[in-house]
Amino acid sequence: MPQSNRPRVVRAVRGATTVTADEPALIREAVTELLETVLDDNDLAPADLVSAIFTATPDLVSEFPAHAARLYGWTDVPLLCAQELPVHGALPRCIRVMVHAETRRTRSEIRHVYLRDAILLRADLLAD
Repeated sequence: MPQSNRPRVVRAVRGATTVTADEPALIREAVTELLETVLDDNDLAPADLVSAIFTATPDLVSEFPAHAARLYGWTDVPLLCAQELPVHGALPRCIRVMVHAETRRTRSEIRHVYLRDAILLRADLLAD
């Protein structure tokens, strides 16, 4: 069935990125890049968004990723921030997001986004 004839359903899109230091400007820049890529890679518009959940590793405390999303323009999207579990050996200075959006894409057509050092979290995606 052509994508344009499929019903719109809610899908989750995962993404992650890293920053080189715990600085608000770096976090805002990384979140903006991450959100732009999630939208672009999945043909989404802000009106398609249902909600987004952000996590940050415990070494990032200078800025809320959700605040960066608000500055990016997601002013009417429900957003939530949480701290990532402090697991020994985990990737440092990492911001993750799970975006829920209405789309006509199938689950297999969703493109999850891992930028900067976060690609280490999903080495299986390097081949794409």
